[in-house]
Amino acid sequence: MRIPPLKSIIAFECIARTKSVNRAAEELDLTASAVSHQLGNLEAMIGQPLFQRTGRGLLLTPTGERYLSDVTGSLADLSRATERASSRKEVDILRVHSSPSFGLMWLLPRLSSFQETNRDVQLNVACSYENVSFSNGYYDIDIRHGYGEWSNLEVKTVRGEFIAPLASPQYLERNPVQTPEDLLGQRLIYSETPLVQWRQWFGRVGVAGSHKTFDFSFDRSYMSIETAALGLGIALESVMMASKKMKEGALVQVFGDNQSVEVGAHHLVYPSQNAELPRVAKFLSWIEKEIG
Repeated sequence: MRIPPLKSIIAFECIARTKSVNRAAEELDLTASAVSHQLGNLEAMIGQPLFQRTGRGLLLTPTGERYLSDVTGSLADLSRATERASSRKEVDILRVHSSPSFGLMWLLPRLSSFQETNRDVQLNVACSYENVSFSNGYYDIDIRHGYGEWSNLEVKTVRGEFIAPLASPQYLERNPVQTPEDLLGQRLIYSETPLVQWRQWFGRVGVAGSHKTFDFSFDRSYMSIETAALGLGIALESVMMASKKMKEGALVQVFGDNQSVEVGAHHLVYPSQNAELPRVAKFLSWIEKEIG
């Protein structure tokens, strides 16, 4: 069987990822009819439908699932081969995508450590709250926040991450806290991001009926951590994410390690074939040592 046109494969991958012909058309800067035509040509060559149309949109058929898994790796290989051929540098480029809070609060302060031990690797970091696609081969690793449920990808969960009440020493000096019940009378900072929220934390430590109103509310962990470091209240956040602030003395755990909750909130995600790349292996080894 002859190889399908690359533009048809790219259209198929884009539809599978966006689950919409219209969104794929926008991303590829084509008309919806042109994208549908490319998909039709591909399905005609294969001799089987790749999608089934439902009331909820487009769903991959079993054949489509297998084909997507196969071509995703091939597209990534093509992208990397093109990059190697066009690069004049001896430096290997590692492209990492990260959630903004992890990138800003944990990764950025440690970039010099990676550079010192891996001078043959140029680290490029991008941050957003979107889970990136690996199909075009651009990104090597995605550092994601969530519950670690991503199919067809390798997922290494960052271990040893704890959620705990955090405050500045100055705040605690002005507002002494002895027990979890004391927090009900304090200025609490609400963050949407952590996998353990205040209500869950209060339940774990046995404080009932804690319908506490919050003095601040943020949808970004770095904003909650920074607000607590300014002495404006107590945040329930990741000790790992706040580690730089804690090392500087700007934040401390209100109760030490006694009332912290372990979570698997951040994950290193990548296609299995990327593990064979030396630059990826170096980054995984480095981040494991840093966290360990």
